[in-house]
Amino acid sequence: MPIDPGLSASDSISDNRQVPLRELALFFLRLGTTAFGGPAAHIAIMEDELVRRRRWLSRERFLDLLGASNLIPGPSSSEVAIHIGYLCSGWRGLLIAGSCFIVPAATMVAALGYLYVRFGKLPATAGLLYGIKPVVIAVIVQALWGLGRTAVKTTFLGFVAIACIVLSLLGFHPLLLLLLAGVVTCLPELGISRSSLSVFTPLAVGSGSAAASAAFSLGSLFLVFLKLGAIVFGSGYVLLAFLRADLVTHRGWLTDAQLADAVAVGQITPGPVFTTATFIGFILGGSRGALLATVGVFLPAFLLVAASGPLVPRIRKSRAAGAFLDGVNVASLALMAAVSWQLGRVSLVDFPAVVLAVASLIALLRFRLNSVWLILFGAIIGAISRLPHLR
Repeated sequence: MPIDPGLSASDSISDNRQVPLRELALFFLRLGTTAFGGPAAHIAIMEDELVRRRRWLSRERFLDLLGASNLIPGPSSSEVAIHIGYLCSGWRGLLIAGSCFIVPAATMVAALGYLYVRFGKLPATAGLLYGIKPVVIAVIVQALWGLGRTAVKTTFLGFVAIACIVLSLLGFHPLLLLLLAGVVTCLPELGISRSSLSVFTPLAVGSGSAAASAAFSLGSLFLVFLKLGAIVFGSGYVLLAFLRADLVTHRGWLTDAQLADAVAVGQITPGPVFTTATFIGFILGGSRGALLATVGVFLPAFLLVAASGPLVPRIRKSRAAGAFLDGVNVASLALMAAVSWQLGRVSLVDFPAVVLAVASLIALLRFRLNSVWLILFGAIIGAISRLPHLR
């Protein structure tokens, strides 16, 4: 594998390294408390901390876990965390890494849900987001640079990555892109010419427009989020489309304004975007609703990773399956790149924001500063920029 500038050839990384549970718990507790910016940013921070700095696993293994997480439904960054926990500390690590990543964010979101129910609005956070978002863009770009050098092993994989970026921006379904990239990449290993696979069509996803409201109960709330956790592929932003179709249009449990506020909560809190479920659960069913919605939406991730995690090393040993995973890996990075482009368009809103993003990227690539401190610095800059006398 390409050696990172901060690593020497003698400092090779062991994929079988056992990490103490306390160290694992502390890292993911901190990540769940400080990692803003959605799944792409979370994955970028994990790569920076665990691959480049702590050397808990190699870039190749990290990419395999990322690809495997993108092939199963559920919150991708949470599933990467759960995979890493299993790899580093077995079944206990699986439970601890996932729980420590999810619980801090869910607790903060539940607190905001309490304030929302009591006061009818969210606290002002525009200044914080203004400073945090440009730093998050820089963190994602840095991760794409490092992971891309490892994932794009051939010229053909580079073409696959570019094609996936374009198709993602054109609206192709993420799961379709992952599968197509994997299939096209492994065809030669199966003795099939790539030219025989010439026409692909996007996966059209339709939804009914039915709108009869359904009776609310805590049991039905749990089942709704259990279903969503088991069928939603891609990032937490994909979840939002399903939430509107199910909870606003079909069941009538939420209004569009309440869903918009739930989206805002996902933006202003660290950790998994899927904790939007916690906020909605609190609105609909108080603290018990928040707990049931959170458990429901994240439980499938633990079960799916537990089932698929032990298979990842076996997949890599097969030439055809390994080639398929190579294709999935570059497609996963392409989806991250497309998301970062879309986030950049709404985050880099003026010249100071662009300067902050560029300065953060230089600090990450040239001086290897910790992304957590940069995000904190961005939040402070954003808060100062929104002071009344500076506006």
